[in-house]
This record gives sequence, structure tokens and C-alpha cells, in this order.
Amino acid sequence: MKHRIGRVETQIQREIDDILLKDVNDPRVQGVTITGVRMTGDLQEATVYYSVLQDDAKHVAETQAGLDKAQGLIRREVGQRIKLFKVPTITFVQDTSVQYGARIDQLLNEMHKD
Repeated sequence: MKHRIGRVETQIQREIDDILLKDVNDPRVQGVTITGVRMTGDLQEATVYYSVLQDDAKHVAETQAGLDKAQGLIRREVGQRIKLFKVPTITFVQDTSVQYGARIDQLLNEMHKD
């Protein structure tokens, strides 16, 4: 069962990435990278993690608003492209692991300088 969930997560990530690139015309979601998808065991809910190049609070809030607005379009397109019994509910969450990793690198570099 976990293998199937992994395949569906990968397929949904690919499709959402393609949908954002080709079908969503909102300038707020330009430059968004889908970093991962986590689904519940029953395939009813999908949490989509994304990152943006600019990590200032204003830009992240605008991006989140753009993704929330496009959520219905994205869910409909995913449902047309992937054959599932029920199209999962999609929730967008910012992936902060990139910023966290950059902060760790910065701290390590500062330690080596001293």
C-alpha cells in the first residue's frame, strides 16, 4: 500500500508542477517550485510543499494567496489527469527546509571562520 501512495504522490507532484507552469496565469505563483507531496493513507488529502526563491514574508504571503486561489483549478486538472476514485483535497504549505539548510550552512561557515 505504501508503494502505491508513493507513486500517487510522485504523479501528483509532477502534474501540479506542470499545471502551475502551463495553466495558472496568476503572477503570484511564478517561480514556485513543488518540493514534495504527502498524502494520507486513504488518498483523500494531499499536502503539497512548495518553495519560492524570495523568502521575504510579503512575497511568501502573496504566493500562498495565489496558490490558495488556484486550488480549485489545480484540483480539477489533477482529477482529469490522474484517474483516482476520489480527487484528494489539496493543501499548500511552504517548505522551509531550504531556508533551514541555508541557515545551518551559514552557521557552520561562521564557526569555521573563527
